[in-house]
Amino acid sequence: MNRKLIAILLVAVLLTGLLSGCSGGTKGSKGSKEPTKLSFWLFNEVHKQFYEPGVEDWNKKYPDKPIDVTFEIYPNQELGSKLLIALQSGTGAPDISDININYFSNFLQGDIQLAPLNSIVDPVRDKFIQSRFDCYSKDGVVYGLPTHVGATVVYYNKELCDAAGIDIDSLDTWEKFEQAGRDYLAKTGKKWVGIETGNQRPFWPMIVQRGGDYLDKDGNVVLDSEINIEVLEQLNRWYNVDQFAAALPGGSTATEEAFSFINSGEIACLIMPMWYMSRYVNYMPDLKGKVYVRPMPRSGPNDALSAGIGGTGTSVTLQSKNVDLAVEVLAHLKLTPEANIRFWTHAQFDPPRWDVWDAPELQKPDEYFGNEKVFNMLLQLKDNIPSPNYGDLSAAAQDIVMNTVMYQALEEKQDPATVLKRAADELRAKK
Repeated sequence: MNRKLIAILLVAVLLTGLLSGCSGGTKGSKGSKEPTKLSFWLFNEVHKQFYEPGVEDWNKKYPDKPIDVTFEIYPNQELGSKLLIALQSGTGAPDISDININYFSNFLQGDIQLAPLNSIVDPVRDKFIQSRFDCYSKDGVVYGLPTHVGATVVYYNKELCDAAGIDIDSLDTWEKFEQAGRDYLAKTGKKWVGIETGNQRPFWPMIVQRGGDYLDKDGNVVLDSEINIEVLEQLNRWYNVDQFAAALPGGSTATEEAFSFINSGEIACLIMPMWYMSRYVNYMPDLKGKVYVRPMPRSGPNDALSAGIGGTGTSVTLQSKNVDLAVEVLAHLKLTPEANIRFWTHAQFDPPRWDVWDAPELQKPDEYFGNEKVFNMLLQLKDNIPSPNYGDLSAAAQDIVMNTVMYQALEEKQDPATVLKRAADELRAKK
């Protein structure tokens, strides 16, 4: 009996140990940990298309730190207001949020409620277009990560240009570009280029290309500078004197009417950032294979080769209960080579990380855009793509240009210098 009892006790001890070991393994094994919930606000459904695969990739690579991200999508302006109120009131903000560049300066005033990101930016800064970090920085501290370069280019309808005898590869100066516009109008009776009279393109990229801007590096108003006056006078000539420029329907490149206008061949070219490629693909199907992308013309050798316009800064809020983890996740979603490749493959955004521009995914000939390798051109521009200066008055400056300056100078035919001086004085009064 004693031997049987001892044997039974030994078996019981062994089973207890095995069961205990199995229980501990299940609890601590890969994939068993409860995911950390993170909230992420967006203003563009397209962004979700490249963030979601990034989250999946994170969970595969870091099973010991799983995350469960909830995306909430709001209209652009509503998100900016809602987030600002949440941060000012101290409650209701998400862990991570996209912020349109037009509103980002509002979040860099007073007691900044966004997490500093230099710890994740500095190790890879030399792989990025530096000016895109500057857009979301203050006093050397980075508070937002870029989504694209927004390099401004010219989109030519090559079929229309060829029919009019215009060689798009010869248009390397604004003088040649303007002459092509006059020739095109004379030969076809149609407009050469589209411009926004209720927004700020191509005015903003054209002044930044020449060293102009709304604000200087210290945030002072320079909207009425000589460069800015010259460019606005130039656009006025295009529109009201030579008349080879067309006002885009609705005053902007973002309206359904504008998409239809461009798609139907009413203009031969458009000056817009690279992120506008997705608008061509999604909203202008009839132009597939006809659109060719070329660098901006220049006034002289001192002009930049392009200008980075538009953007989305992605930030971690200090209200997050998991700031450190959210910062790590944000680095994975926006700074890695894989993330930057997704910006292109999922949204046709030109990645701010330039060392992926020669990746196979970005080097595929694009059927829509003349079956060319667009990033071969961008690689030639990468060291000369300045971005605008941003400061406390950035949002107000853009508002006054979009809602007042362009319409008064172009549609109402008011003197460009007077319009810019009046607008600049209005901005200075806000400081």
